Amino acid sequence: MNAYQIISIIGMPSIITIVGLIYTRERSLRLGVQALLRAQMINDYYKYSEKGYAPLHAKDNFENCYKQYHALGANGMMDKLREEFLSLPLKPSNRKIKKTR
Repeated sequence: MNAYQIISIIGMPSIITIVGLIYTRERSLRLGVQALLRAQMINDYYKYSEKGYAPLHAKDNFENCYKQYHALGANGMMDKLREEFLSLPLKPSNRKIKKTR
C-alpha cells in the first residue's frame, strides 16, 4: 500500500486533523517545559541572590536551564536575570558588617 492509497482511504481532512492534534500537543508540552525551566531559574536566582553568591554547580545548572529554555523559543525575558545570576560571586564574602548601636 503506497502513500496515495493510504490518503485515499483515510481522507485528507482526517490527516490534517491528526497533524493538527499532534502539533497542538507538542506545542503544549514545549510551553509546559519552558514554564518549568523558567520557574527553576527564578527560584535559583532568588535563592542565591539572598545568599549573595552562587557556587559553580549552581551557575552551571542555571546556564543549562537557560540554554534549554532559550532553545524552546524563549522570548528573552530571562536575559537580564541570567546576567545578574552569573555575575554573583562564586563564594560568600568574608567581609564583616559593623553593627551600629
